[in-house]
Amino acid sequence: MLVSVSARHGNLGTGDQSLIEDKVGKLRRLYDRVNAIEVIVDLEKLESPALEAKVSVEHEEDFIASASATTVIGALDVVIPKLEKQLRRAKEKRTEHRATGLKHLEPNDVADEVESTDEV
Repeated sequence: MLVSVSARHGNLGTGDQSLIEDKVGKLRRLYDRVNAIEVIVDLEKLESPALEAKVSVEHEEDFIASASATTVIGALDVVIPKLEKQLRRAKEKRTEHRATGLKHLEPNDVADEVESTDEV
């Protein structure tokens, strides 16, 4: 998985950059198909830096979240729950659409299923 952190209109400290990479890297535990994460920090307004994160996932549209706060880490703490919510929702959509197979039903349930379809 590729994690890239970049800054516009200024430079990030090495501590901030490594902290961002660590926190954003934990998003992988929610969804295994994460390919790349790109974080852009906009330092144009130093009193309220903006942060935008884009998560690229295999076979899905990119997930994007942005926020601004008084510090870069504060903005990151707002963005991460937004991305977690989007990733959880996408994973639930992907995994909940499966029907229960006949081999997982009890024999009595299968007989009921066959009888109900015969009546129609």
